[in-house]
Amino acid sequence: MRLHLLAIGQKMPHWVTEGYAEYQKRMPHECPLQLKEIPAAKRSKQASVQQWQDEEAERLLLAIPPQAYVVALDQGGKSWSTEALADQVKHWMTLGQDVALLVGGPDGLSDACRQRADQIWSLSALTLPHPLVRVVLAEQLYRAMMVIKNHPYHK
Repeated sequence: MRLHLLAIGQKMPHWVTEGYAEYQKRMPHECPLQLKEIPAAKRSKQASVQQWQDEEAERLLLAIPPQAYVVALDQGGKSWSTEALADQVKHWMTLGQDVALLVGGPDGLSDACRQRADQIWSLSALTLPHPLVRVVLAEQLYRAMMVIKNHPYHK
């Protein structure tokens, strides 16, 4: 199983790129994490938040690998403890398909992305800046894999 992190936004700050890369390289070979950056919609006074979300949704939905199980990251989703996330990852592994994780831009995900999702996951009830989500998500996926492998990292 491959994990595909499909995230709105390019040209992230150096600390985001470094933090994400650190956990990406730690992921075990049987569960690699791949990032695909999706260009954000151009913000202008002539367009609305809904228009930006719709444009970004179209790009995100087109980037989903064929037959992938889709998990949208959204504040309104279900939150999991680390152990529950490890159980989710084990479940995803049994599906025999890749998993696409959708991360919206500054305005969040559109309804179209949430409707396409097989699951909706909330990292936190807090509103997190979308660049930070990449780092937190990569670290939590790595941590979940370490729980699965009974590795002491989680302790």
